[in-house]
Amino acid sequence: GAADVPDLLRMIRALAEYEKLSHLVVADEDLLRKALFGEGSGPEALIAHESGQNGAAAGFALFFHTFSTFLGRRGLWLEDVFVYPAHRGAGLGRQLLADLAAIARQRDCGRFEWSVLDWNAPAIRFYERMGATVLPEWRIVRVTGDALARFGLDVSE
Repeated sequence: GAADVPDLLRMIRALAEYEKLSHLVVADEDLLRKALFGEGSGPEALIAHESGQNGAAAGFALFFHTFSTFLGRRGLWLEDVFVYPAHRGAGLGRQLLADLAAIARQRDCGRFEWSVLDWNAPAIRFYERMGATVLPEWRIVRVTGDALARFGLDVSE
């Protein structure tokens, strides 16, 4: 719930630090609270706790729905999954992914997808061992910041 937002933000910052992307984190508690619990909100988060639900936050998975035109069905997109290093090896990451797959099945999703950094070989091996396929032919396209403000405005043929 909303009480988990401070823990979630700390884990997002820890994830960014691990990925050497801390300079990109501008999210704060208010932005996360509005995104997760505001009107028309779309993203959702699962929080893994050490020693069950009463323990400290140990990891998270943030996800939302996509849509596949080819399948004609919703998909589940995992935006980020993270487990603090001290809690790795205890099965929390595997459980978060299994819980998301169960949500995708319950919601009749045609796909469960996410991206992984190409240098993160341990994560790639972990995902493949769980049964995922890494699609080498796909690339992420991103427009953000000033480029987003200008995107498509100066189209010349």
